[in-house]
Amino acid sequence: MDFTQTHFELFGLPQSYALDRDKLDAAYRELQNTVHPDRFAAQPDAEQRVAMQWATQANEAYQTLKHPVSRGVYLLKLQGIDALDANNTKMAPAFLMQQMEWREAIEDARTGKRVEILDALTDDLRSAHRRIEAQLAELIDTTHDFSAASEAVRQLRFMDKLIAEVGDVYEELET
Repeated sequence: MDFTQTHFELFGLPQSYALDRDKLDAAYRELQNTVHPDRFAAQPDAEQRVAMQWATQANEAYQTLKHPVSRGVYLLKLQGIDALDANNTKMAPAFLMQQMEWREAIEDARTGKRVEILDALTDDLRSAHRRIEAQLAELIDTTHDFSAASEAVRQLRFMDKLIAEVGDVYEELET
């Protein structure tokens, strides 16, 4: 096995943002069955260490590829782009305005203890998340507009944080 392989090569998948999750899951299980350290328990220490390294690499690669933001960051990194560079905070004005509206809706739900606002907001956020994921696939896989893809990754990351925040508010309201 080659430790210099990309995560996609490791799983025998095409290098693209659009990813068949079932194929990723199957490739991961197959690789884990091959390199799991328990299979090497009776082998010399050196082989056990290599198996542990492979299992660790497989786990890290799987976690990276299964999450949309991490996959986008990784694909851009392969292009030499740091999508989460702290010096690059550029966002489309329309997205910034939408952020403010979402945050206000979260606060309205929190202060008014209104679960129906959170329900509607959750639907809206997930729909926006899916749109941005589709846009990111187009930007990376088709047009190769990595600068715009970098912004889309930052937007997705923000969306993930907002969705988590909505979950926190649900929990607050349940108590």
